[in-house]
Amino acid sequence: MTPVELPEGVVSLADHEHHARLVLDESVWAYFNGGAADEITLRGNVQAWQQLQLLPRVMRRVSGANTRVNLLGREWPHPIMVAPMAYQRLAHPHAEQATALAAAALGAGLVLSTQASTLLEDVARTFLPEAARGPLWFQLYLLPDRGFMQTLVQRAEAAGFDALVLTVDAPVQGARDRERRAGFRRPPDITAVNLAGRVAPARRALQQGQSALFDDLMTHAPTWDDIAWLRSITHLPVLLKGVVHPDDARQALACGAAGLVVSNHGGRTLDTMPATAALLPRVLQAVAGDAPVLVDGGIRRGTDVLKAMALGASAVLVGRPVLHGLANAGATGVAHVLRLLRDELEIAMALTGCRSLADAPGVLFATGP
Repeated sequence: MTPVELPEGVVSLADHEHHARLVLDESVWAYFNGGAADEITLRGNVQAWQQLQLLPRVMRRVSGANTRVNLLGREWPHPIMVAPMAYQRLAHPHAEQATALAAAALGAGLVLSTQASTLLEDVARTFLPEAARGPLWFQLYLLPDRGFMQTLVQRAEAAGFDALVLTVDAPVQGARDRERRAGFRRPPDITAVNLAGRVAPARRALQQGQSALFDDLMTHAPTWDDIAWLRSITHLPVLLKGVVHPDDARQALACGAAGLVVSNHGGRTLDTMPATAALLPRVLQAVAGDAPVLVDGGIRRGTDVLKAMALGASAVLVGRPVLHGLANAGATGVAHVLRLLRDELEIAMALTGCRSLADAPGVLFATGP
């Protein structure tokens, strides 16, 4: 890949967002950046991290500090991961391979979307050779075609992915008004290449008064019983993404989930859900340290990463800012976004007196009784 220079004056994730707005097609921008309905949850995710405050400790020895984390039995350079995002070729011709190249070089983890516009094997070949890489996980939706699902999981295993991430909070698409107003249509040459060959379920004949959603589409939606099936066909750990209720968190662990991702799908499914910063503590309390809990949604600064770790997260996933960097300068842009977050995290740790992320809980300012 030929390196591309960053746009002049881009020094923050907000700058990346502003510039990407100028270079992306209007409908693609609406697809990437829009949320469900009135976008209350979309905005709330960012605002919730901003409203949390840090209380620095001073005069502490932080020389030799580090950002390392342990996740699923392995140590990684830092807790920043790239969230699964579909159809990255909409942002840049190099698509997911550019994202993988940048993430691997920056030591960031990568969760590849099932709906990637690049073959999972090609992404793995780009990511895995980097010695200082982070984790490489493959995100799944449970499809009715079980034979195809098993083959897809086997491909991920053979390619070298470290874990599977099952998205459980989007059995249907949210009502994304901004995207519909913009008239977004995915170009026919950009497809979910890893899903080629799957057999879609036959549409049911509906009786008068029946719902196409409840009496057809939702009859194929996964349930807790399907977790056991997925675990039976793979040796990889399975994490569940989109768990936000404490009772569901406990159920997930009872079903053998190796970890959870607290996520409201970036505000793209159900509007008026709480922000993930507010949901995270309740899930952590339910899990009680028995499995790693990650969080996504609204991470825009290194201070946000530190706050998430202070609340008890094991790592964070970053979505839209990565797409902005990709649109602006391909792999160079993604690397810059990840570097900014890592640098800002280190600055925040130094200024709050944290020698490691284990110190983070002590610098979160608690309000109330």
